[in-house]
Amino acid sequence: MAADLRAYLEARAALPLGFSPDGETVLVSSNLPGTMQLYTVSRGGGELGALTAFAEPVTGEYLPTGNRILLAMDEGGNERVQLSLLDPERPFAAEPLVHDPEFIHRPGGVSRDGRLLAYACNRRNDTDFDVWVRNLESGEERCVLAPGGWCDAVGFSPDGRWLAAVRLTERSGDNDLLLVDLERDEFFVASPHEDEAFLGPPAWLPGEDAFLYGTSEGRDTVGVACYELATRRWRYVLEGEWDLEPTVDPTGTHLLVHANEDGYSRLELRNPRTLAVTDEVPLPGRGVVTATYFSLDGSRLVLGYTSPVVPGDVWLYDLGERRLTRLTESPFEVEPGTLVEPELHRFASFDGESVPVLLHRPSGDAPAPVVVDIHGGPEAQRRPIFAGLAQYLVEHGFAVAMPNVRGSTGYGKRYEHLDDRHLRLDSVRDLVSLHEWLGANGCDPARVVLYGGSYGGYMVLAGLAFHPERWAAGVDVVGISSLVSFLENTAAWRRAFREREYGSLEHDREFLAEVSPLTHVDRIAAPLFIIHGANDPRVPVGEARQISAALGERGIRCELLVYEDEGHGLAKLANRLDAYPRAVAFLEEVLSAAPAQA
Repeated sequence: MAADLRAYLEARAALPLGFSPDGETVLVSSNLPGTMQLYTVSRGGGELGALTAFAEPVTGEYLPTGNRILLAMDEGGNERVQLSLLDPERPFAAEPLVHDPEFIHRPGGVSRDGRLLAYACNRRNDTDFDVWVRNLESGEERCVLAPGGWCDAVGFSPDGRWLAAVRLTERSGDNDLLLVDLERDEFFVASPHEDEAFLGPPAWLPGEDAFLYGTSEGRDTVGVACYELATRRWRYVLEGEWDLEPTVDPTGTHLLVHANEDGYSRLELRNPRTLAVTDEVPLPGRGVVTATYFSLDGSRLVLGYTSPVVPGDVWLYDLGERRLTRLTESPFEVEPGTLVEPELHRFASFDGESVPVLLHRPSGDAPAPVVVDIHGGPEAQRRPIFAGLAQYLVEHGFAVAMPNVRGSTGYGKRYEHLDDRHLRLDSVRDLVSLHEWLGANGCDPARVVLYGGSYGGYMVLAGLAFHPERWAAGVDVVGISSLVSFLENTAAWRRAFREREYGSLEHDREFLAEVSPLTHVDRIAAPLFIIHGANDPRVPVGEARQISAALGERGIRCELLVYEDEGHGLAKLANRLDAYPRAVAFLEEVLSAAPAQA
């Protein structure tokens, strides 16, 4: 018997957040109570021990010494993160550490001796993120990096002298890697570069003035490079077809290389100095590793794993015994045998560009209605992870297509930049080519729905506005209806960051208006369902209200749900249980009236 939608939406998941200093306990984030809260579990498995029970989602990490946990939490999805400390022996009693509700505090690592905390904050002018270091013993703190723009601390060197930070530049998809000398109170750019490139956080090699890091400097995908502080020079040490992410354990014994192979994860262990392969970490299946952490002694690795048929749980890998053990088994009421693995395909777009798509097919031979699920970003990638709503739709006769249209990450810099600025509508044209491909591959072209969140919501609205003949309906979650009003009203700290991708209000206003769905609202004919959070600092709720009002004035069916305690998406189970059944009922009603292909 098919499960109802509530069972799919109530699927729980767990994510690892690291080991305790003694390596005996793993910190876990789980949505057992409906929002992500903190728990502990023994490295041997067993029952979860609850540490927090807030109304808001919370995340955290163990400090490297003592027995304290750093907590990070906002309020109502406003993203103004505040920092607190928690003693696991006294759960549910967090003590404020860095609190100022007017500003954002993003944690950026704790030194190995547990004394120093780094975090980024926009308190200087509300827009720029500077990097601060706080002494956790004395409470003293100082600003150590304020070059302007968006900076984030990304970790200390093993001896605590150096603090690494990344700073976004004015170019889309580009950042600098900065190293702050905390003894001399100065910093330098570790790898100046002319081409646009991603530079990731250092994976330090203990006992050496060197580190490994992921970078795409001078190449299309992300390889692993070695940087030497003495010479301030770097060289590639690992390169491949897919993006690579390096992590070195605290003892410097193991290098973990996480490869993103067409969206699927592969974990390989190497010697960090010789780079010789020593092991491949076995995964529970073919899916995505969401997080990895070494124990301080380097003997164990904890990882989060999800796939289209696994909502998400925590596994521990013993490096000496080469044994993978499941630590958590989150509740899920749906029969696993009913879940569907997607097929990975590529279709040719209007200009011949090859576009990847994950296609979930329902059973049966009749042409199926389709929900095209478009990811946000746009600098993001739809990967083969669990999606409860998609699985429910497939169980009830829908096909679900998840494309990685041009502009997605995971396929190299060239592909990522194919939708920048004045190429914006080329990604929408990818959806048209997908529509044609679906019709030729067993789906019903008369019953294709666009669904997406954030930038994916923009794509939904753009598809309905610029190619109205293709789509039977749309579901827009926290989407952008006008790039002009979005940039005018988004949080000040995000505006410059997003103008890199879309174009600036100063120089590109006319173009931004032209590619905005709101400008062409008179062309939208399909029914629309909108979900938005009232506290959204990224895409303000006005984006939803203005497109809803414009469609209402024209007599086009549009349903709008606004949740007063949410921000950029629905983080709370109660709200998801309200919104998504209503969205599904909307789709079923709309599509029942559409003529199916014979």
